[in-house]
Amino acid sequence: MGILVRGLVTAVAIAISAWVINLYDANAIKWGLVDYGLGDLGRYLSLFFTAIVLGIVNAFVRPILLLISLPLTCATLGLFIFVINALMLLLVSAIPQLGFSVNGFIPALVASAKSEPLRASITKATRSRPPRRHTSSAFVMSAGGRLSRM
Repeated sequence: MGILVRGLVTAVAIAISAWVINLYDANAIKWGLVDYGLGDLGRYLSLFFTAIVLGIVNAFVRPILLLISLPLTCATLGLFIFVINALMLLLVSAIPQLGFSVNGFIPALVASAKSEPLRASITKATRSRPPRRHTSSAFVMSAGGRLSRM
């Protein structure tokens, strides 16, 4: 899947997560805080840029943090990965040119817990797989103990 499609999928997952979290806390996650001079399109462009930067951060910084925190991740049976994802969201929200802000660790943790399944389901729904070849091969054991194709 190309980087643009991944960026769009991540942007949709972030937007849905922000919408759900903002139902409980109105200012928990905000995006589109930068004016690119494009009006309402600039808000969505800000969200897309945030998704691209989050993808870059996840590609380079996240593996290092996963390696460092491997004992803690194993001790918590993988739940510490949500904390690492929340830290990645907070790292991206620290870049002011993106216009994306997360107000606190708890909204980032909830957003990471919500956006990962969303991103995985959207990716699975949009992935195009090649058709499977259905080949049936039946083998029979001959009297001499050799396999032969039927």
